[in-house]
Amino acid sequence: MSKDEAKIPEPMRSLIVSIESKIPDLNINSCCDLEDEEKGEILNTVENQTSLNAQDACYGLSKLLFELEVEIFARISCFQYWKLNFLNKQFSQLLQSREIFRVRRERRFVQPCVFMLSSGETCWTMFDKDFKNFRQLPEVPSDDCFLYGDKETISAGTHLIVTGREVEHIVVWRYELEINKWIKDTEMITPRVMYASARHGTDAFFAGGIKASDKGNSEVLNVAERYNSDTKTWKAMHIMNKRRKVSSGCFLRGKFYVLGGRDENDVHLTCGESYDEMTDSWKLIPDMLKGMAFMTPQSPPLIAVANDNLYLLETWLNELWVYDIDANAWQYLGVVPVKANAALGWGVAFKSLDDMLLVIGGSSAQPWNNTMSVYTCRPSPKMGKMVWEENKHCCDGVQLNHFIRNCCVMIA
Repeated sequence: MSKDEAKIPEPMRSLIVSIESKIPDLNINSCCDLEDEEKGEILNTVENQTSLNAQDACYGLSKLLFELEVEIFARISCFQYWKLNFLNKQFSQLLQSREIFRVRRERRFVQPCVFMLSSGETCWTMFDKDFKNFRQLPEVPSDDCFLYGDKETISAGTHLIVTGREVEHIVVWRYELEINKWIKDTEMITPRVMYASARHGTDAFFAGGIKASDKGNSEVLNVAERYNSDTKTWKAMHIMNKRRKVSSGCFLRGKFYVLGGRDENDVHLTCGESYDEMTDSWKLIPDMLKGMAFMTPQSPPLIAVANDNLYLLETWLNELWVYDIDANAWQYLGVVPVKANAALGWGVAFKSLDDMLLVIGGSSAQPWNNTMSVYTCRPSPKMGKMVWEENKHCCDGVQLNHFIRNCCVMIA
């Protein structure tokens, strides 16, 4: 016997020899579905070590395996989740429980992904944040009026909310990431189009817009409401100070902002409004878009929020501006490399991805190219010049028209 072996006490040596490492297989069924002999062995072990009875031990092991599965899949890109529905029923049910997405939010594993519908397409395309991976969503099971007509979209949690007109009335379709399916949602409290919207966590906010009556008349609205993706319900909010249509919305420093648009007399509005959730009240912000050029066919203001700063893509001159919330004024930051002025802002996507700004459309450097170009930059109000980077490897294997009909970012 060596000197090292002599130093190890006998009880310790016995303990080391007796330990057997067992790693649970996440693909097995719960203990209630195991073979009787194997189940009995596991339950006896659990009972001996924890003093639990057989029923409690079975439940405890099942719960442990479920939690392990959730923790593992929460670390996988949600871009791959649709494949789990084809693996087996157990994983499909795991997705539908939404527990994976709850853990992703708590552990801060969430990542942005981009949903886009370009001209000539009837199916949405989903991209990861680097635009290296993409997949096509199922077609919305609606009528031709909805598929080929104008639509508006926003995300709330893991839901993609799309509003448009079917033959008979305005409808809301909801795509659920966890089941990879479209579901016709319950109607808004006040069905509308051409509204301002913004996402905030698992909620989406809607304000203003146009309501069409059964007699064919239209009404410009000042009412607002919110949608919660956890409960799949709509809740009314306090009315705005101004009626407005064709406006834009964003969430900035904890408040829902609505900018621009036109009133019930079709007059362009330079004012904005901010909504406080705590008090359920709106504050009017005069001259928020003072000095900006307007024309009736113009798109709603193209705005995005990055690093708690509000940015505007001015569509007449393809210019980027940043908002000084304290001075209620805008600062010029440079030119954007897309043809936003080609259709007065229509057909261009301007969004934020984490701390970056994202702009998608026809490249101003390649006016002959009819395919979309993707540019990003990391903005700062203090930068003298914005540096835009083109995504050269964007969407290898897919060709999409440069005219973007709908686009939104989901954080999941």
